[in-house]
Amino acid sequence: MYARVSSQEQAKEGFSIPAQDKLLRNYAEDHHLEICAAFTDIETAKRAGRTGFDAMVGYLKKNSQCRVLLVEKTDRLYRNFRDWVTIDEIHGLEVHFVKEATVISEESRSSEKFIHGIKVLMAKNFIDNLSEEIGRAH
Repeated sequence: MYARVSSQEQAKEGFSIPAQDKLLRNYAEDHHLEICAAFTDIETAKRAGRTGFDAMVGYLKKNSQCRVLLVEKTDRLYRNFRDWVTIDEIHGLEVHFVKEATVISEESRSSEKFIHGIKVLMAKNFIDNLSEEIGRAH
């Protein structure tokens, strides 16, 4: 499972790691899934090299018996195209977006993958727009 907040401020608000952790663990229990490993990041998604994300990808590549990834929602997992491609290239991976009630895998219908791609684009647009707004404020 993977949880992320974009800043220390988010960590203190309703997006806390403990809140995501509880949601994901409850989901795993309800769906009879064993959590093999848990990864977290508290940093901006705009900056490349998230340590928890990188560790999770490495773990998934080394441990082929673990093929389910639990995450709160799309923008908690990735906010750029590189992350999307990285996750998409892990063979046999099934990603459960718990709050969105969506599971994306190699077997997902093309329409589900299309909607998922739109969510990734929306998350990227959010980051781009935030950068523009911050630029205008200075």
